[in-house]
Amino acid sequence: MSAGGVRPPLWRVVLTPRWLGLLVLALAIAAVMSVMGVWQLEVYQSKTAAATAKRAEGAPIALQSLFSIDEGLPAKAVGRRVTVSGEWGPAKDQLLISDRRHGDQDGFWVVTPLMLNTTSAGSPSAGAVMVVRGWVSSVTDPATKAPSGPVALSGAVAASEAQDASGDAANGRVLQSLRIPTIVHMVDYRIYDAFVVQSSIDSGTTPQPAPAVVPAPSPPTDHAGLRNVAYAFQWWIFAAFTLWMWTRMVLDTRRAEADPTEANPSDSDPEPSNPEPDDDPAADAAPTRLRAQA
Repeated sequence: MSAGGVRPPLWRVVLTPRWLGLLVLALAIAAVMSVMGVWQLEVYQSKTAAATAKRAEGAPIALQSLFSIDEGLPAKAVGRRVTVSGEWGPAKDQLLISDRRHGDQDGFWVVTPLMLNTTSAGSPSAGAVMVVRGWVSSVTDPATKAPSGPVALSGAVAASEAQDASGDAANGRVLQSLRIPTIVHMVDYRIYDAFVVQSSIDSGTTPQPAPAVVPAPSPPTDHAGLRNVAYAFQWWIFAAFTLWMWTRMVLDTRRAEADPTEANPSDSDPEPSNPEPDDDPAADAAPTRLRAQA
């Protein structure tokens, strides 16, 4: 106990065997809880990676069965492997996308419309999809020559890029960004709200020379196992609470050593007294007066 109500130095309280032992225990508990939180976060990342990879590795399906030309691109379709068949569109509608990296070189993506097959005779046109055929080093590369004729190919669905390229339409067929909202005003037929990044030609004539194959875009992260993220934060909160409780108990002990009454206020309360009633002088004097009168 500290004399005169002066609190002892905090380090002196902490370095007592009792509080050092409790500190070691609190640190051990907090460490285990922190590891549990990290483990839950790793479980979340593993589930997310598995779900994302599953989307990209699924068997190819026809683009028209994934979503229609009248719909916006659904998030679940991005990164999916698809097949498309039809006939290459007009050469005048082919585009080049600038500033595209391939290895250690800058170049262009070659984007060509593919007019999709109709589902039945006499039905209206099924429209087209813009196909990223590959990469070339310059606009004069022979591989930029637009193909023609029927074709069936496989690829992966890609979404429009965020960068606005609306001003590029007036500058020719070379754009800075891969965006359907820009391209839709440059053709006179309906197009899908998506691109297909070609991976292979399944049938039809393969143009020679052909642009270098562009890697399929990474599908967006499929956030699976979000509950594990909540569990991770829960464990970390428990770890912080354990250390906070140890700190609070040490400070309370230090305060009590400086002023014991703070720890047990009842010790400082004075004992209740029962004072006897004051003597009444008038009452004492009454018998005396009566005797005098007698």
